[in-house]
Formats: sequence, C-alpha cells, structure tokens
Amino acid sequence: MTDLNEQFETASKDVQTLTKKPGNDILLKLYSLFKQGSVGDVTGKRPGMTDFKGRAKYDAWSKCQGTPQDKAKQEYIDLVASLKG
Repeated sequence: MTDLNEQFETASKDVQTLTKKPGNDILLKLYSLFKQGSVGDVTGKRPGMTDFKGRAKYDAWSKCQGTPQDKAKQEYIDLVASLKG
C-alpha cells in the first residue's frame, strides 16, 4: 500500500472520531472527495427529486468529475487534517 493510500485510509478513520460534527457543506465535500478518491468519477443515475439527500450527494460527487483519484485523496486528507485542528 502506498503512503498516500495509507494516509487516505487513516483520514477516513479519523473523520469518524471528530469531536465536532462539520456542517452539511463540509460533509458533502468530504463525501465527494472520498468517493472520487476511492471509486473515481461518479457512476449511476442521479436520484429523483424526492431523494434530497441522495441527490445532494450525487451532485457533490459529480462536481469532482475528472479529478484524478490521487488528487482527490490528498484533498480529502488535507480537509480531514484541517477539521481535526
């Protein structure tokens, strides 16, 4: 496992132990960077109008479209580090 992948995995565990819950915008950013870093570009169909949460997550992830996975992983790591203080 590369150093970046180890840091990404550690950050994904660290985010679960944050003492203060981030706001929705930050949570969506975390979600989108995690998905882009672990899966790549958005897949599947956009959820329907009544699935507000699913639609917001899909839209956030689609904004990362084309971002290289390593770059998304590093941004995720940096964001988690800033939230930890």
